[in-house]
Amino acid sequence: MSNASSIDINALTIYLEQHLDGFQGPMSLEKFSGGQSNPTYKVLAQSGTYVLRRQPPGKLLKSAHAVDREYRVLKALKNTDVPVAQVYHLCEDIAVIGSMFYVMEFCDGSIYWHASLSEIDDNAQRTKMYDAMNKALVALHSVDIEAVGLSSYGKMGNYFSRQLDRWLAQYKASELQVIPAMDKLGQWLETHLPEDDGRVCLVHGDYRLDNIMFAKDKPEIIAILDWELSTLGHPFADLAYQCMGLRMPQGLGSIDGLKGIDRNSLGIPTEAEYVAKYCQRMNIDSIDNWSFYLCFSFFRLAAIVQGVAKRASQGNASNANADKVGAFVEPLALMALEIIAQEHKA
Repeated sequence: MSNASSIDINALTIYLEQHLDGFQGPMSLEKFSGGQSNPTYKVLAQSGTYVLRRQPPGKLLKSAHAVDREYRVLKALKNTDVPVAQVYHLCEDIAVIGSMFYVMEFCDGSIYWHASLSEIDDNAQRTKMYDAMNKALVALHSVDIEAVGLSSYGKMGNYFSRQLDRWLAQYKASELQVIPAMDKLGQWLETHLPEDDGRVCLVHGDYRLDNIMFAKDKPEIIAILDWELSTLGHPFADLAYQCMGLRMPQGLGSIDGLKGIDRNSLGIPTEAEYVAKYCQRMNIDSIDNWSFYLCFSFFRLAAIVQGVAKRASQGNASNANADKVGAFVEPLALMALEIIAQEHKA
């Protein structure tokens, strides 16, 4: 972690003592090094340890970095089967630290960055951890959105149509140079958009291994992190996004995928097994148009990465290595085009 020298600690301490029950200074901040989007800090205070998550400073893309939405969904999920950190306070007054922020519980668990779970030396535990991720995703997609007060958290219906329009526009708004593979992928997605099947649920939007915190002593999830991209949407978007990450090779960015790795030798389910278990738990027979959902996930991630690169070019990215991530846009698009090519061969 690094220091948070840009924040006025005294002003923040006074504010939190006035607005957060039981909070007492003095306090210090340490910035978590992971993540490219909303800067996140460990708060060490006399009254305990907390986490502060803020919008990055500077001009932002429309609807991006909505920490107020994160706060809302975490608060709504407090008493559900979805494991989340408890939130304490949302500050919408940008005068306090220069941007909107919220404070939540500090969860002391483990986060893993290798899809192979190389830090774990037991196959049975790896199996249980992947099963826990599968169960947590099903729990999320089974939340009664009306009962938890999230029926207005997003638009109903035509999720992929709306999302595709959004990310095509976001990508163009962040484009630094023409990437033919991205243009080709975007065109394919537009011409292969499935008909809306009516499924609507709460979706995380960035459901992947490093956004999941496990207990340190057992294969249980204690918190799903980073809800910035959550909305009402289609459940297959989350599932395909996670499976996309597992398809990636080692060394592409900060996350290592499972491409070329014998999953059986590690106790990790195949993609087909993982999807089948999800379908069983959701009581559905199978998933049509799987290639579209995967390719959409690749395009969306590439567009997000391009946005990080754009912010870096403007000098307001939250991670010091953000200026390097733009190099991953084309490889992501090419991986999706490979899926399309393989489908045509089949």
